[in-house]
Amino acid sequence: MAVEPELRDEILAALPSLRAFAISLSGDHSRADDLVQETLMRAWDHNDRFERGSNLNAWLFTILRNLFHSEYRKRSREVPDPDGAYASQLQSPPEQDARLDLQDFQLALAKLPADQREALLLIGAEGFSYEDAAAICNVAVGTIKSRVNRARTRLDELLQSGK
Repeated sequence: MAVEPELRDEILAALPSLRAFAISLSGDHSRADDLVQETLMRAWDHNDRFERGSNLNAWLFTILRNLFHSEYRKRSREVPDPDGAYASQLQSPPEQDARLDLQDFQLALAKLPADQREALLLIGAEGFSYEDAAAICNVAVGTIKSRVNRARTRLDELLQSGK
């Protein structure tokens, strides 16, 4: 995006003041330089939003201040850990166990007789009532209850034995 030479000169003239303000906000020269650079990038990218005749310094300082506060809010939620000591203490259980458990369950479910598997899936996974499952399978409610009970018992046996 092209910036008018006059606006470019005014922005460059504001650099020392912007840097001093950024240092006063952040207390860190390196961080201040980053803030000023980001301010310039945003001002450059959005120069069409600047109203000619208004106070350019106020616009630039507002951008810098907003950047600082946005970053401050973000950093306040982060845990400082420059040497990685905190991160090295964090642990999360491996996902493999859950994936293996699911795989074991799927294998055991596949070993059930089709009518038991169907009844168990309709009741347990799909959430149908026994009456609705019975209607779907065109059998009595007692038959569905029996199939689900036998399926649960057999599934438990298969999962316990690991076969």
